[in-house]
Amino acid sequence: MLSYRHAFHAGNHADVLKHCILVQLLRYLNQKDKPYWFIDTHAGAGRYRLDAEPATKNAEFAGGIGRLWKRQDLPAAVADYMAEIRAMNADGRLRHYPGSPWLALKLTRPGDRLRLFELHSTDFGLLAKTFRRDERRVALHQADGFLELKSVLPPPPRRGLILIDPAYEDKRDYLRVIATLKEGLARFATGIFAVWYPQVQRGDARQLPEKLRKLANQWIDLRLTVRSPSPDGFGMHGSGIFIANPPWTLAESAAQILPFLVEALGVDGGAGYLLATDAQA
Repeated sequence: MLSYRHAFHAGNHADVLKHCILVQLLRYLNQKDKPYWFIDTHAGAGRYRLDAEPATKNAEFAGGIGRLWKRQDLPAAVADYMAEIRAMNADGRLRHYPGSPWLALKLTRPGDRLRLFELHSTDFGLLAKTFRRDERRVALHQADGFLELKSVLPPPPRRGLILIDPAYEDKRDYLRVIATLKEGLARFATGIFAVWYPQVQRGDARQLPEKLRKLANQWIDLRLTVRSPSPDGFGMHGSGIFIANPPWTLAESAAQILPFLVEALGVDGGAGYLLATDAQA
């Protein structure tokens, strides 16, 4: 299914959670001199305009990054993420939002490499335009990231962060995520794998985190719920990120990020968070 385009959802609450955590993962990898690869199975367009269609159609960013834009009381881990957003909007107006590849490009070092997969032809064209000056560090593939991830594992430096972030519009994506993580860990057992997932009211979505936990020896599962589930059963009321082989520092950072995002982005009394680790299994 190629109907999904992230531009309609850029900067929403799910992006805020995902990108706060992504920044912390990249910061951790930067602590060692040895280079690493960032691999994104569903890269999207790379960066997005919030002041034009399609982002303005539903203005989902207003309930996400829009709520953080003018706040000055950010905990350190959230402020680290916001510094990257402000750097994209140096004139003080919130008009641009990064995709995960853009954050990775800005936070990785000259010796690190990006490998980006995107199947949608329109978004791949935008991705290629965004990274046209970075060919030495960035390799783009118009391909199904689920199928092609194995072609870049393990990365030559034997260090890497792999983001698995499908749209889940096709219900088969839930099974494909499980299979992809299982094969990825078999090929690259020490890699950091980050799997984003939606909180929606369907059985395979609710069961996914538990199935992912069974695949990894070390893991952390982070969830942000921003509202009560809809009575009609439709819509996304939150999201989560499951990380296999997480940095030891991530739990402490997440303990800053999650309560703050509940307060800042929560819509009703159903807002909350979960921070679970393999130590609690």
